[in-house]
Amino acid sequence: MCRHLGYLGPPVPLRGFLFDLPHALATQAWAPRDMRGGGTINADGFGVGWYPPGADAPVRYRSSMPIWSDAALPALAAATSSGAILAAVRSATAGMPVTETAAAPFTDGKWLFSHNGVVRGWPGAIAGLAGDLPVEDLLTLDAPTDSAALWALVRAKLRAGEPPAKAVPAVVDEVLAVAPGSRLNLLLTDGTQMFATTAGHALSVCARDDAVLIASEPLDALPSWKSVPDGRLVVATASYWEIT
Repeated sequence: MCRHLGYLGPPVPLRGFLFDLPHALATQAWAPRDMRGGGTINADGFGVGWYPPGADAPVRYRSSMPIWSDAALPALAAATSSGAILAAVRSATAGMPVTETAAAPFTDGKWLFSHNGVVRGWPGAIAGLAGDLPVEDLLTLDAPTDSAALWALVRAKLRAGEPPAKAVPAVVDEVLAVAPGSRLNLLLTDGTQMFATTAGHALSVCARDDAVLIASEPLDALPSWKSVPDGRLVVATASYWEIT
């Protein structure tokens, strides 16, 4: 399985979440604590997306390499600050490609999206759901992976005007109905709000210093981390969060 995190709050360097904290994302890549039987390490690529001040859309940096092997990333992460961040490290499901375009975050306009988990019975299990998507969406998937297809399903609902707090859990419910046993921890942000599901995998949320952080695993040992029960949705801004 993958690991991901989202942050909303005062601008901070990317380096803290990627490298500096005791259980930062780079550490989770090679020493995850809770993979739920879905692999041992997250060495099949990584990505980070952030929102520059005043920008209409996020900036994204992705690679097919393990996060610890990218020599340029530490300096980039130290020099770049943002008040809205989504980052992920990848453990590819057997049979799926290991390419830069298969790494989260996926993006469209103002949105950043990540998936931690697996769709059981891929690709046949969700062929019916995918068949309802516009052909152009299917032909322009970032990669032939379950995560990219999940993003296409979420994105279609957002484009149709469905609120993200309904679109994200709706996709989870629809996929679980045709692919039971799937692990569908989804994370979506537009730079002002975050929406995160728990379906078959761990997730924690932490509020401190006018900021909210959501992560597959706590990044440090501070007691402000709260575990999110399975089957729930987290909705958060920089100053507020709730589990529904």
